[in-house]
Amino acid sequence: MDSKLNKPLIRIIDDDSAVRSSWSFLLSGENYECAEYSDAGTFLASADFRRPGCILLDVRMPAMSGLELQNKLKDIGCDLPIVFVSGHGDIDMAVNAVKNGAFDFIEKPPKESRLIDTIEAAVARNKAMRRDQAEVSEFKARLEQLTQREREVIRMVAQGYSNKEVANEFGISEKTVQVHRGSAYRKLELHNAAEIARLLLLSGDPL
Repeated sequence: MDSKLNKPLIRIIDDDSAVRSSWSFLLSGENYECAEYSDAGTFLASADFRRPGCILLDVRMPAMSGLELQNKLKDIGCDLPIVFVSGHGDIDMAVNAVKNGAFDFIEKPPKESRLIDTIEAAVARNKAMRRDQAEVSEFKARLEQLTQREREVIRMVAQGYSNKEVANEFGISEKTVQVHRGSAYRKLELHNAAEIARLLLLSGDPL
């Protein structure tokens, strides 16, 4: 993938141009690239979701509020973490926003250190989540190469069963289990049962 698409981008959505410029200046000093949007509709029209990063979002905006945008992004499956920054929020609003999936809710004007730390954590989460998604996608594709018996063997191996126990379960020799196990490892490009168990858990166990 193009390295440009892997570089984090902070989407700043606020109807106050001075606020947008201030945050862009602050975050650019932390080596973040920023994109500014004056309203939710402009951001949605940009379809600016490919690069990792996060969304720095005001609550009160014309036409569509930040909370309404949050619901819209949730509906379309956008995985970018949302950091709300609002001068009009209250505790109930903040709690509900976070319950609905927001990464954080910060009062305006935010302390620079708090804003930077929150953005850093949100970006790290998004990058980790996307790495996991890519890893799971590759894992599922490799699972398609396994025979039915290799799938049966590898499921038990991932659950912690020994070669002898697997052999007894299927009425085959331990040597045959070893052959199936080794073949599955090669096809999956993995080296131990713990890795397979982790990916099965992440992927919802597609075996």
